[in-house]
Amino acid sequence: MSNGKLHISTPHLLFLLQQMIRIRRFEERCSVLYQQQKIRGFLHLYDGEEAIAVGVMQALMPADAVVATYREHGHALARGVEMNSVMAEMYGKVTGCSGGRGGSMHLFDVKNRFYGGNAIVAGGLPIAVGLALADKLCGRNQITACFFGEGAVAEGEFHESLNLATLWDLPVLFICENNRYAMGTPLAIEESEPNIYRKAASYGLTAQVVDGMNVVDVEAAAKVACNAIRNTGLPQFIECQTYRFKGHSMFDTQLYRDSDEVAEWRAKGPIVQLREWLMANHLIEQAQVSELEQAVDKEIERAVEAAEAADWEPETDLMRHVYTLHDTSKPEGR
Repeated sequence: MSNGKLHISTPHLLFLLQQMIRIRRFEERCSVLYQQQKIRGFLHLYDGEEAIAVGVMQALMPADAVVATYREHGHALARGVEMNSVMAEMYGKVTGCSGGRGGSMHLFDVKNRFYGGNAIVAGGLPIAVGLALADKLCGRNQITACFFGEGAVAEGEFHESLNLATLWDLPVLFICENNRYAMGTPLAIEESEPNIYRKAASYGLTAQVVDGMNVVDVEAAAKVACNAIRNTGLPQFIECQTYRFKGHSMFDTQLYRDSDEVAEWRAKGPIVQLREWLMANHLIEQAQVSELEQAVDKEIERAVEAAEAADWEPETDLMRHVYTLHDTSKPEGR
């Protein structure tokens, strides 16, 4: 599991495995809760991409900022947002990390400098540039990590953000989670240049591509990139080649791909890769894997129970956080 750039201990590898299992089983439970209509709205699962969030977070410091997409449950959990808080937000309860107002696509936690959860494709990129600009102007040696899918590359914000980050020497780590499908559109018919890192490099920042299904490779690449940013203040770009095992959202019928393709990718999924490597090298037994899974399941069960017991936001608070109210008693005027 080592690419020669990173030497890590067995306890750390077990931690990486536990974190990926935690994200996977949390989302599996969310899928069931969604079908039971406990979770409403939209639900975009991260199933298959866990190595990216878990690997990158190992390279970040608590003071760094994180900006994610609407497929961000894994990022939030890996960043340290409490599971009870995330699950309550999925339910729309007042104890959620966004007060129950954001739901699945708008997780937010200022304590962990986790700034979304952004529902608009590529919407997080200019936010990340703004956060990094603020850090630079204030003289803070901090990084803003920005996660987005390859579908965002077709949006103007992608090009504008990379251009400004390079022009202004901003400490941004751009992480493209290339799962090969922008909703249901294959990358090959979406982009004339399917190698996303090459597009990024054209803006003058250092860009690399990594196996996004290998958590150790992701962590190694992220640490190299973060060290470079802290030393130079210049932006970096990582393209993580990955695959989502589930549809774009819970409404996706997945007519654009067949089951054999999904099965092929599942066989080399991030959890499978690391678990089998650990077992093949006699660093873990199946009983230990089962213990990890049982501990995660208990944590998830506690989060569900807490969400079920939590309150809804009272109607009296509906106008909170509203900037201005339109007075309908007055006639419209110029």
